[in-house]
Formats: sequence, structure tokens, C-alpha cells
Amino acid sequence: MKTNFLHNFIVFSMLIVMGFACDSNESGKDEETFDRAAMLEHYASNIIKPAYTTLAEKTLALQSATAVFRSSSNDVNLAALQKAWKDAALAWQKANGFNFGPAGEEGLRKGLVEEVGTFPVSTAKIENSVSNGQWNLADFNRDARGLLAIEYLLFGENKTSIEILNSFTGVSKRAEFLDALAKDVHQRVTEINEAWKTYATEFTKNAGTDVGSSTSMLYNEFVRSFEALKNFKVGVPLGKRVGQTKSEPQLAEAYYSGESLSLLRAHFNAVENLWYGHASVPGASFRAYLETVVGGKELIASTETQLAAVRQAFEAVPAIPSMAEQIKNSPAKLEALHTELQKLTRFFKSDMSSLLGIAITFSSGDGD
Repeated sequence: MKTNFLHNFIVFSMLIVMGFACDSNESGKDEETFDRAAMLEHYASNIIKPAYTTLAEKTLALQSATAVFRSSSNDVNLAALQKAWKDAALAWQKANGFNFGPAGEEGLRKGLVEEVGTFPVSTAKIENSVSNGQWNLADFNRDARGLLAIEYLLFGENKTSIEILNSFTGVSKRAEFLDALAKDVHQRVTEINEAWKTYATEFTKNAGTDVGSSTSMLYNEFVRSFEALKNFKVGVPLGKRVGQTKSEPQLAEAYYSGESLSLLRAHFNAVENLWYGHASVPGASFRAYLETVVGGKELIASTETQLAAVRQAFEAVPAIPSMAEQIKNSPAKLEALHTELQKLTRFFKSDMSSLLGIAITFSSGDGD
């Protein structure tokens, strides 16, 4: 009898333990079968490094076109320089989501996004540097340097090509400052491009999901890049941020060149491609990672449905007139785009973070 009792007790105990194990597996992630190192290798080799290499090439072309314009300021060279700026600005959209590692903060230096991509710029600081003939491109005035400061000098506000050329005529310091800005941007990008050639190995090996791991850094910068697009490139010009009482179209990225929409579309394409892992060769991605966790396939379906809604909202926004003009005169389609971007937030942010077990380590300050 004691033997039967002991047997029954052991069987009952094993069933309880197995039940807990099943419950635990059903409520959390599947067994670790996904190769995060392979995913990181794909991102590093086929997306991040090519993005920085292209950006370095485009900023070199911008630097060269600036030198040509400085030596001979005419309408042909101005047009070539403006095109070189646009090419560099478009390339920047593919690289601005990797603001970690070599591109992250170090000492007084902020991340590359702040050092190269700060907007809106302070036109007062820029004009003050020109008039004084003095500037320090390592100071805290990040709103007076970078790609968007160059944009202001090349396009001005509602200026014709003749007016822009006249602004450089007889003002040698203006061209000198422009040249210094272009060299500074290229130098910063080149340093990071070179650093990634060796950092990629370290990045790939650090394949955990804890804070400080490569997976965490990549995911957090992916979300931060999306938040910057939604909040600052769309929300702020529309007047949607806390404290704003009206639209402020002049705060859009690339306001002076009128290229806000083309850069916005390029930025969104970069975010979407990062989620899918799209590159010249196939490889593992965040989407593939989600396929291996409980609830991941459902989240993928929801995310892809909303991505399609965002793309549709983008397609509804006409390429011309400029974003600023549309905000002033007919903002409805941009308002709709902002709404669809907001709906996408939970899938990229809270839901994805929860399923993958990766903590959000930054605050967007918008409560979502």
C-alpha cells in the first residue's frame, strides 16, 4: 500500500512540474533556436557597413563639389553642389538608424545623428559665424553645423539661384565656412565608416538581448529612428508635439531646399528595410526573429498590415508642393500619414520589445 501511495505521489508531482513547464513555455518565448549572431552579421555586413560606405562616398562628393564652387561660384557649380547635397542627405537617411558603437556618444561628442543631422538649424548662429569669420565645429552649437547647416547656405529661404550666388559674392568667409562644414561632415562619416570595418566583429559576437548587447543597441536605435521620423519629421511641423499650439512648417527637416518629403520617404524606407532585413543579399532580420517566438507570427501580421497602411498614406501625399506648403495650405493628407505612423508605434515598440524580451532604453517623451 505504501508502495502504491509513493508511486502515485511521484506521478502526481511529475505531472505538476510538467504542467508548470508547459505553462511557462506557452506564456513566454520558445526555446532559443534563433541565431542572433547570424542576424547581427547580416545587418553589419549587408546593411550597416554599406550604408556608411555609401554615405562616405556621397559626403566626399559633397566636399569636392564645395571646393569647386568655392573656386568658381557660378550657377552651374551651384546646381552641381545642390545636387551633391541632396545625394548626401538621401544617403544619410539610410545610416541615421545606427547611432551606436563608433557613431555613438563619446566624451563631449554626441552621436552622429546630432553632430551631422540636427534640425532645425539656427540661422542666427550660422550667420553670426559668417559675419565674425570664426567658428568651432567641436562646440555645443550642433544646430549650426552638419548637413542641414550646409543646406541653409546652399538654398536660403525662398531665394533664387542669383540671390544665393550674390550671398557668396564678396563674402569670402561664407564660402570658407561652407567648405569647413562639408569637410567636417565628411571627416566624421569617414571615421565611423573606417571604424565599422573592425567594430563589426565585436558587434556580431555581442549577441545577447540584455542592455548593452548589440541586439539591444540595434533594436533601440531602430525604434528611436522610427520615433524621430514620426515625432520630429512629421509631428513637429504639423504642431502635434506637447506644448505646440499651431503648425510650424519651418521646423521640418530640409525646409530650405524643399526636399522634406523625399528625405522623409527615404527615411521610412530605411526603417522598413531594417525591420525586414532587406539588402542586396538575403539574411536574418527582426521579422525572422519574431517568427521564432510565441505570438510573433500574429505580431508580424499586424505589423505588415499597418506598414501597408503607412505606405498607402505616403502615396496619398503629393510630391509637390513642398511639405511646408502642404502644411500651410492643405495638411489633411500629412495629418493622415501622422495618424498611421502613430498606429505603427505599438507594434515596433511595446509589442516587439515584449515578445523579444529587449528593454526600451530611451524615452521618446510622447507617452506611446
